[in-house]
Amino acid sequence: MTATLIPPVHAAADKPAHRDSNVLRWLGAYTASMVGDNVYYLALSWAAVQAGTPSQAGLVMAVSAVPRALLMLGGGVVADRFGPRRVVIGSDAVRCAAVLTVAALLFAASPGLWLLALLAVLFGTVDAVFMPAVGALPARVTGRDQLARVQGMRGLAIRFANVVGAPLGGLGVALGGAAAAFGLAGLLIAVSVPLLVSVRMRDLPTDVRTDVRTDLPTDVPTDVPTDVPTDVEAGGEAGPHPMGAAQDTACRATPWQDLRDGLRYLRGHRVLAPLLVAIALGDLGFVGPLNVGLTLLAEQRGWGASGMGWVLSGFGAGAGVAALLLTVRGWLPHAGRVAAASILAGSVAIGALAYAPSLVAAVGTALLVGLLAGLSGALCGALLQTQADPAYLGRVSSVAGIVSLGFAPLSMPLSAAAIGWWGTGPVFVTSATVCGLGGVVVLCSGPLRRAQLPR
Repeated sequence: MTATLIPPVHAAADKPAHRDSNVLRWLGAYTASMVGDNVYYLALSWAAVQAGTPSQAGLVMAVSAVPRALLMLGGGVVADRFGPRRVVIGSDAVRCAAVLTVAALLFAASPGLWLLALLAVLFGTVDAVFMPAVGALPARVTGRDQLARVQGMRGLAIRFANVVGAPLGGLGVALGGAAAAFGLAGLLIAVSVPLLVSVRMRDLPTDVRTDVRTDLPTDVPTDVPTDVPTDVEAGGEAGPHPMGAAQDTACRATPWQDLRDGLRYLRGHRVLAPLLVAIALGDLGFVGPLNVGLTLLAEQRGWGASGMGWVLSGFGAGAGVAALLLTVRGWLPHAGRVAAASILAGSVAIGALAYAPSLVAAVGTALLVGLLAGLSGALCGALLQTQADPAYLGRVSSVAGIVSLGFAPLSMPLSAAAIGWWGTGPVFVTSATVCGLGGVVVLCSGPLRRAQLPR
């Protein structure tokens, strides 16, 4: 049977990402999947609370983080070996099937916490390969000069999913309980699959490679066979290595060798290595205050739940403005220096949040935090995308994901305990100092400080 081939995207056909139908299909798939995730987590939380005690519900919500953190590095290898598009499609299909199965079981009976815990573990396991593949996919759907704009579009999609997902999940619970909410989440994730299937992949460059020790381009012999079919011509995705003998060697590498190769690539990269350190410090200092500390601060100041909601809205609005700025402009000069400045200024704003004299001042400070943190996060993400060889993006994204989703959440219980001992002010200042160290790392690394986004 003759397969219908999807032609790859070529550099000559590049257009602004926000006007590229191929990128917009990817963005639609990503947005639907993220909204589905938000609905899923609300449904899981509601169902767990109804089926058990609050502590048991907390365990169900936390159990998915374990396989995600343990398997994320392996997920990066899977994304690079098999292609991020194929991995994202398969992951979304599995997640959709699992959530819809649980929805059907909840409609028919009340299985209890064991089913919810099993779903959480499965979801976390699939996320371990899904998230690195999501990070590696933008480089396959658009040109390198559009990756910063795509990062801004991705940030807007995340903000949209956060705003829309919770109300949709609540509506599902109100209309048909947790089963209806799970069903809605599964359908939203299902929407992403045909959209992803329709997304065309671009050929990865095979004439230039990056030397991992010097981060300087090195020539690759051009006398490789041109009559060897690429993965794209076979209906798949472009492979990470030149055709011929080099590709055969890559195919013979074991997953363990791929993992070691990826870690060695990161360790020797003059931009990516310090960039990941800066991202880690930012996440470790940011997650605790904004997730736990803000709740305790609102309680101490008497702002109540509505006041905390206004502060969170200020943060979300600021982050949305930063994402919109990068989406519209598509490029900012002196990306490394701007990222460092926004990290340092944002860390000062985080520390000031604990000393805001009124709710209005707290909302304004949160707006500034969101703007600066959103700008630095978008720039760091764009630099990660543009500085990494696309062949390593799955593994690079997995390391960044482990920091954000594995280590950073550990700061939440520590922040809560520290606030109980010393109060909100000292803890917010300490967290701000940790964030600020990320900016110091950027300034102290010459290659990262001078890093630019491609135009």
